[in-house]
Amino acid sequence: MEVDLLAGLGVGFLGSRLKRLAERMQADAAEVARSLDLPVQPAQMSMLMTLRLHGPMTVGELAERLRVAQPTVTRALGTLEDFVEVRRSPDDQRAKRLALTEKGEALMVRVQTQLLPRIEPAAASLVEGLSGDFMQGLTRVEARLAESSLLSRSEAAGPPAMWARDFSDDLAEAFHRINAEWIQDMFTLEANDIALLSKPRELILDKGGVVLFAETPRLGVVGTCALMVSKGGWVELTKMGVLKSARGLKVGEFLLAKTLQRASSLGFDKVYLLTNKKCAPAIHLYEKLGFVHDAEIMRLFGARYARCDVAMSYRPRGDLNPLPPSSQRES
Repeated sequence: MEVDLLAGLGVGFLGSRLKRLAERMQADAAEVARSLDLPVQPAQMSMLMTLRLHGPMTVGELAERLRVAQPTVTRALGTLEDFVEVRRSPDDQRAKRLALTEKGEALMVRVQTQLLPRIEPAAASLVEGLSGDFMQGLTRVEARLAESSLLSRSEAAGPPAMWARDFSDDLAEAFHRINAEWIQDMFTLEANDIALLSKPRELILDKGGVVLFAETPRLGVVGTCALMVSKGGWVELTKMGVLKSARGLKVGEFLLAKTLQRASSLGFDKVYLLTNKKCAPAIHLYEKLGFVHDAEIMRLFGARYARCDVAMSYRPRGDLNPLPPSSQRES
């Protein structure tokens, strides 16, 4: 067996190890993209996704959002003239802002519905079950990647049965429709409901929150869930719902797990939710994935909804991969 000399140099060469791993994983991800005839490189996807989620911005703003150098952004976008255009700011005609073209929007839909659902589980398999010493874990990830590339792992998994998508303006109607269906079936739309369902970008995303959707090949978008920045460092998990037509497809727990994973990746370590005792299956699901009943949350936030008689906060319990879920609607 050939000795990995770089691995033997120890933690002082961590940056070199991570750079090597990043280059290998990006090369594999590019291979997956080519297999799907997607004209995009992994280094460009984060920039295109940021423009799609947060709208037009300058090169400097994009670099700041991604915490990379401006020349890195400029180089990455240099070959994407068909997908990114420069627009003049309505407030300052001298300011040039980057925005996706129609082709860029269509490309990112394919990235979210075809590429990411294949790459994410393949990447997850590389880190599955790792614990303990970080350097030893890194060695195991590299060994797993050497045994089987991301493309091989994605091909072995086959087409995804369900995937998560981030909010875009064309999904605003779905966000409203999915949530209005279950709320009106059990309760009455309240002022907070109407506001959030009518203005998700302004009231959730523009304030640092997240809206995710679950989509299937046959039924399209079937569920949604949001993270809304609240006061005191808290983030509310809210507006989680699944269409009646998708019950039994394990959408609820898939969405909840994906949303909690996103909360963790964003550093949201204080997550709560508000619901009602009538949503017993949903409450059981929340408990199973780590939420606990919390009287302090009820005191702080419970008055936001007249129907609220249950308040819970999240206590992480390690693995957030979806478990066999309940098929009931969520609050």
